[in-house]
Amino acid sequence: MQARRKFLTAAAVLLATVSLGITSDVSAQQKVIKVGTLKLIHGITPYFYEKFAPPGYKIEVIPFESPTDGKNAVITGTVDFGTFGIAAATLGAAAGEPLVIFASQCNRGMAVVSNVKSDIKSIKDLRGKKVAIWPGSTQEVVILERLKAEGMSIKDIQPIRLPFSDMAPALARGDVDAYVGAEPGPGISLANGVGRIVEYPYSTAIGSLNMVWGAKLETIEKNPELVKLMMDMHRKATEYAMSNENAKIEMAVQKLGQTRKSIEFAAPNVELTWKIDDEFIKRAKAYAQLMHEKKQIREMPNFDQFITTKFMTTSAVAAK
Repeated sequence: MQARRKFLTAAAVLLATVSLGITSDVSAQQKVIKVGTLKLIHGITPYFYEKFAPPGYKIEVIPFESPTDGKNAVITGTVDFGTFGIAAATLGAAAGEPLVIFASQCNRGMAVVSNVKSDIKSIKDLRGKKVAIWPGSTQEVVILERLKAEGMSIKDIQPIRLPFSDMAPALARGDVDAYVGAEPGPGISLANGVGRIVEYPYSTAIGSLNMVWGAKLETIEKNPELVKLMMDMHRKATEYAMSNENAKIEMAVQKLGQTRKSIEFAAPNVELTWKIDDEFIKRAKAYAQLMHEKKQIREMPNFDQFITTKFMTTSAVAAK
């Protein structure tokens, strides 16, 4: 009897060892796709990719604080794909970096916010005030254009360099009078009773265009099947998140570490997207033109290389 127990124990150990070996082998065979995103609610889509990843693929999401850092991660190969603002993308393309935009990520997600106790209720009221802005961001170009429309320039305000995640706390402390932020920052300021929305700045030539999806030119040219796979996941994840508001909010609460109340304030100001259409290209070109006029870029990007629509056809058919 004792011999039988020893045999069964040894057999169990052997089976466990073999099982572990098989699991390890399967895991080793998985293709890991690294995707970069920003610590913003309108950068939440990648966290839904795993739900739509085909067998044999694993998604590793790497969050970045800065749009420029996110863009650079794509260029250096730290991530395979990345989402960041159209400003960071345009800056890279204009500098000759091998970056290609193959999908949209989101519209809206921006706001000019002031302290609810201040007298700042319009863009004109920002004159002479300390305004937090993140250099190289989409928001920077937008606020420069809004100031211009009001007969003002950056010289008429006191710009304070701050990353998006520091803006709402800085407003609450009184370190700045206002900020040009990205969600969930404005939602946080509304939720804690500190902030007032001065404006959702979507009246410029670029409208509500904000974030885009990019990859290296080498990836687009040499591994189009991977890009197609990525595009399919992105479309499905976008449509799922936009049709399941509660799932979008819960994911943002979990990944961004914010209260549900602040995310609920932010969510209506975010439109997750995936399509590149004529309107998208029109706004992207208008954006680049604004950056060129403001001398943020020395020359216009080559749009024939910078933006591709060849992955839209397959996705559009699949979406029907």
